Parts: sequence; C-alpha cells; structure tokens
Amino acid sequence: MTPMARRKVKGNHNVSGLTNSILNPDFDLTQYLNHKRGMVSQALNDMIQAHFSQSRLASAMQYSLMASGKRLRPVLCMAAAETVGELTPDVIQTACAIEMIHTYSLIHDDLPAMDDDDLRRGKPTCHIQYDDATAILAGDALLTLAFEILSDQIGPPDLSARNAAIRLRVIHLIAKAAGHNGMIEGQMRDMEAENAVITLDALKKIHYLKTGALIEASVVAGALLAGADARSIGQLKIYAHNIGLAFQVADDILNVEGDAAKMGKATGTDASRNKATYPGLLGMEKSRQFAAALINNALHALEIFGNKANSLAAIAAYIIKRKR
Repeated sequence: MTPMARRKVKGNHNVSGLTNSILNPDFDLTQYLNHKRGMVSQALNDMIQAHFSQSRLASAMQYSLMASGKRLRPVLCMAAAETVGELTPDVIQTACAIEMIHTYSLIHDDLPAMDDDDLRRGKPTCHIQYDDATAILAGDALLTLAFEILSDQIGPPDLSARNAAIRLRVIHLIAKAAGHNGMIEGQMRDMEAENAVITLDALKKIHYLKTGALIEASVVAGALLAGADARSIGQLKIYAHNIGLAFQVADDILNVEGDAAKMGKATGTDASRNKATYPGLLGMEKSRQFAAALINNALHALEIFGNKANSLAAIAAYIIKRKR
C-alpha cells in the first residue's frame, strides 16, 4: 500500500484502498458535514414554517423530513456547486427539495407493502408512528411539495432566459431521476429480484436506478445552478455515477455487519427477505474491493478541479467508511 493509501481524512477512518492524490488529509469532513447539514435543516425549517399547516398530514411530513438523517444528497448538491462556482440561495432551495424527494421515497419504501420496516433514522417509521394511509399521503405530499419548491422563483422577477432554462433543465433532471425511469423503477426491480438469481450487471442497474440516479441528479443540479461548463458536468457525472453505486454497496455491507443502534434501522433485513445484494452475489471481501474501486474511479474524475473538489473527494471516501 502506498503512503497516500494510508492518508487520513479528518473526521473519518483511515481511507484504506484509496490511492488518489485528490484526497486532502487536512480537510475536516466532520466540520464540513455538520455545517452543511445545519444549513439544510435551517432552510427546511423555514420552508416548514412557510408551507406547512397545523394538520395530521403536515405533522407526519415534518416527522419524517426532520428526522436525523445523513442529508447526503443535499450536501452533495451544495458541494458540487462550490466545486465549480458559488453556493447560492437557488442551490440551497434545490438541495432541500431533493431531500424532500428522498424522504418521500423512504416513507414509501418502509411501508408494509414494500420493505415493511419499523425503524428509520432511529425512530419509528412514518406508518408506525401514524398509520399506513397517513404515511402514503405524507410521502405524496413531500414529493409534490418538492416540485413546488423547485419551480418557485428566487431572485428578481426579470429572471434571465438563460437562468430560466437552467432551472427548467434541473427540474427535468430531478424528475427523471425520481420517476419511472429512475428511483421508482429501481424500487420495482429491487422487489422483483427478491428470491431470484440475478447477474452483477442486473444488480448494478437496480442500484443505479434506486439509489444512484438521484445522487447523480443532486450533483449535476448543483453544478448546473453554479454555472458549470460541459466538461465539468461530464466529470461530475462520472464521479456521481461511481459514488452512487458505492453508496449502495456500502449499505448492503452495513446491513450484514453494521450496528443497528448507530444506523438507526434494523440490520439483517436483506438476508431475511432474500434480497439481491452485493455481499450475497460477490461475498464481503470482493464487495469491499468493488466499492473501493468505484470510489477510486470517482476520485480520478475530480482531478480536473484540484483543491476545489476537497469536499466532494472527502465525501466519496466517507461513503465507504461510514457506520450508518
């Protein structure tokens, strides 16, 4: 192992198997994540005050949205914007809308008709805390609110045609990633793969659709809003595609050997449902090697940005070293 492979990212564990020089050992990821998560939580609280009524539905929406999550997708959206330009109110608004879409997907995934989970983010799932019908409606409401937020204009009323076109492109990008050609199709294929024997390529496709598509959309949306050029977008797509798959590999590994208390959800559920997973198909050690290879691909894609990509690089390393 090279000296670079033993480098340490502050706030994280030793980044074993990652050899790319884009990793900055002095970058404090813990501080960065805490700061960005705080920004997202504050912005979400402001949106709750502006949009939520005093109702059972609003209570269920807020219950799931404000639970203690990783906020990975909104943080990636903001980090991508900072890599190519500046963090603007438009980017923060988009990041919050993405978190609403992600939360809606978790509410629905946890329902008895799908994964039938009782615990999420360290709390009873929405349908356990409320009831199935309320959880379904809360998820629906968060999804539609996200697009209300995405289409709400920030800035002067004479928004330029170019900026309006970028915003429309971002809305289209996120809608596609969340819809029947993205996250929803991935969930469908994931359920169909239970008790089935599938190939590695089929498993990659499931997890790209279910998890990777919205992660990629988060990164690209932030970059577009910050004015990224075509070359930068291309490299960030490579980065996001690889971390999206690596995130799911890490999730599969944690489901086998993770600490339920740290994760805030039950472990061992994939095996009990005979779900298609990377450890089930490749074994644990090869799954770890595969995840490390994906992250190295992602880090290589960031090299054109130099130190501006410190946050994205550190997040990539964190994805396969996290404990929850």
